[in-house]
Amino acid sequence: MNLQTAQKFLKENDVKFILAQFVDIHGVAKTKSVPIAHFKTVLKEGAGFAGFAAWGLGMEPHDPDFMAVGDLSSLSLVPWQKGYARIVCDGNVEGKPYPLDTRVILKNQIAAGKSMGLTFNVGIEPEFMLLKRSESGEISVADPSDQLEKPCYDYKGLSRSRVFLEQLIASLQEVDFDVYQIDHEDANGQFEINYTYSDALNAADKYVFFRMAAGEIAQEFDLIASFMPKLFRNKTGNGMHMHVSAQKGNKKNAFEDKSDRQGLGLSKLGYYFLAGVLKHARALTAFSAPSVNSYKRLVVGESMSGATWAPAYVTYGDNNRSAMVRVPFGRLEYRLADSSCNPYLAMAAMLAAGMDGITKALNPGPAMNVNLYEMSESQKKKNKIEVLPQNLGEALDELEKDRFFRNALGGSIVDEFLKIKRMEWVDYCRHVSDWEKDRYIEFY
Repeated sequence: MNLQTAQKFLKENDVKFILAQFVDIHGVAKTKSVPIAHFKTVLKEGAGFAGFAAWGLGMEPHDPDFMAVGDLSSLSLVPWQKGYARIVCDGNVEGKPYPLDTRVILKNQIAAGKSMGLTFNVGIEPEFMLLKRSESGEISVADPSDQLEKPCYDYKGLSRSRVFLEQLIASLQEVDFDVYQIDHEDANGQFEINYTYSDALNAADKYVFFRMAAGEIAQEFDLIASFMPKLFRNKTGNGMHMHVSAQKGNKKNAFEDKSDRQGLGLSKLGYYFLAGVLKHARALTAFSAPSVNSYKRLVVGESMSGATWAPAYVTYGDNNRSAMVRVPFGRLEYRLADSSCNPYLAMAAMLAAGMDGITKALNPGPAMNVNLYEMSESQKKKNKIEVLPQNLGEALDELEKDRFFRNALGGSIVDEFLKIKRMEWVDYCRHVSDWEKDRYIEFY
């Protein structure tokens, strides 16, 4: 889209304000509302932000402004907010791309892929829970009748939330999301909406928009669309699986090879990429599962419906949903990430790890096509299967040890991420929970 086409689009849709949007280190959308008369300013100088006011930009009160410069290709309407459009921005400081802006970091990894002749495509599967808050503040599933022990794909659970879902889908379709499936997921009140894959940058942009749309439209119904990884102890968590493939030259999917001896349809390139992801898996966990709560999802164990559906082991398999990476013939499903992650940062780290595997022609070893949830400890040891970090502190230690990401993503973003997340981990460790009070207050 060029400027002339954009201006015509804005006029035809009676747009009065532009939301200039970037995300903080947590992946939370931040915006300024810019009157349409100053649209060109967002494209040239950018919308100015005090970087010290946002998480993870590594800026002080005396630093230059963080300028959010609009990417014209991302311009779209905001269907639930009539008269508004959104433009996704790249962070600039003093006229240069800012190294702690996570969209800039992803663009750098995309450029690294281009230098190898690769264009990465990613399909994201967002999961979220639809909730309500009582007058006393108690959180519960929005539909009180949604109480089955195995609610996955349940017609009633899907049907009784259809008014919200239909409005959300209509909003997504209006801005060119090709939605092809909606289902009730494995937890009560949990839903997944599938839309067609796109290039990596567009996929990350869309995921942020998806969270914005779900959250604001739920609010109109006095509901909460929650992307918290694990809300209820005995129910499955919210994942954000990423389906990854690559184009190279005229080959639409360079990760596919139908002659693959393992029968997974993977090419040598696909196996190299997979091996890189597995090699750096324990450090990748910090970016993909970035909150204290994330590790309530990445546990070895069962939910009320029978399985957590979340990976706990560093391995891959065919149609194996207990593995960290599933291979649905000719592409990779990266199952580690959860719905709370910053999609730019999680995707950048995952692509960097995969490209390290390609550069070094790494071997991922044989596929594990067994139920890893039921595998004994001795079998895991025999097969050299590592367990993913089981808490945020452990994941941060792994990230600090894996020096690769300092070189690939930049030392400044790794340092900032570690600083902020260690603060979160310490704060959590000092928190006294109701569980502790119930267990210990009269125990002694």
